[in-house]
Amino acid sequence: MTTENRWEVSQLVEPELIGEELTGAVIDLCRSKAEEFQFLGYEHTTWEEVWNCVNHKYVNKPEPPLHQMVNDILTLRADGMMNYLTLAALKEAPFS
Repeated sequence: MTTENRWEVSQLVEPELIGEELTGAVIDLCRSKAEEFQFLGYEHTTWEEVWNCVNHKYVNKPEPPLHQMVNDILTLRADGMMNYLTLAALKEAPFS
């Protein structure tokens, strides 16, 4: 193997995201998932609703690793999202 074909490890690994960059990346991922739902006909889905749906899974639990949160966002299905929104709406509705 020649030295021309070798890659430095630093060239293969993405720089670690921290702070606002990490937050922005997660928000962009939630926006992408919300757009996916909008293409499926759920026009009023927002990135905040996607985030709340995924984040709801971790109430009263320690913060999960980043890769698990990203996986949960990417694998969120429309039926899971709609179930969450329905239950959230029922919890907020006043009963007479």
